[in-house]
Amino acid sequence: MSVRHPIISVTGSSGAGTTTVRQTFERIFRREGIAAAWIEGDAFHRHDRAEMRRAMASAAAAGNAHFSHFGPEANLLRELETVFSEYGRDGTGRTRHYVHDDAEALRFGTPPGTFTAWEEFPRDTSVLFYEGLHGAVVTEDVDVARHADLKIGVVPVINLEWIQKIHRDKAARGYSTEAVTDTILRRMPDYIRYICPQFTETDVNFQRVPTVDTSNPFVARWIPTPDESMVVIRFRSPRGIDFAYLVSMLQGSFMSRANSIVIPGGKLDLAMQLILTPMILQLVERSRRAA
Repeated sequence: MSVRHPIISVTGSSGAGTTTVRQTFERIFRREGIAAAWIEGDAFHRHDRAEMRRAMASAAAAGNAHFSHFGPEANLLRELETVFSEYGRDGTGRTRHYVHDDAEALRFGTPPGTFTAWEEFPRDTSVLFYEGLHGAVVTEDVDVARHADLKIGVVPVINLEWIQKIHRDKAARGYSTEAVTDTILRRMPDYIRYICPQFTETDVNFQRVPTVDTSNPFVARWIPTPDESMVVIRFRSPRGIDFAYLVSMLQGSFMSRANSIVIPGGKLDLAMQLILTPMILQLVERSRRAA
């Protein structure tokens, strides 16, 4: 953790909705005039798309049918921890972009499925923002979580997460339902071992729960809308959280436990603005005082 150079990490599985949370942070940073350095979690994958296929085939030939981006072997987790540590100490570091599709290829000038070159962060940023799979990961070899000053989990209930992933990968990447299902099955051991434990490290979790039937996510024709959902927001420490104010501002919300509030799904962006803005401003103000 760092007083002078705070780090915010948003962690969640593929299809969880972390990109939506990133957009909320972009609005907060823009409104409050906060300059941020950005890390996309995909930037710290170890392999590009072609290399990953070869690595999966090699692992399968060796008897490992569960090699996945969720696990440490397929990622540069030590390098990610080093960047977090360097930014927290000096406000410096580097990242790159993983190019997902043709639109991004035009933007970055690099073929889909490859990485751009490593680049240094802009100078004089106020915070580092990470969004991806491993923002609070702890293994035998690395502890990324200890470097982040504000850790946020995005965790839809598992059937909803699968529905979102299936629809996204089919629409945006042209995969079949069967191919996405195979990916979900292959990743499951690493999901249990490396993704789920991160949500005990996070300071705030946002868990969307559908109020419509999602009992068979593999045949769901639509993603449940925000208005067809509730969101459980869990705080690791409720100290300093004005729950009475939140309940009054978020119509239809209620307390489910001493550290949890349940809100209508359509109020998620407003809830994030109300909860996260003061947390971010506190980090930035503490950094300015230290400087």
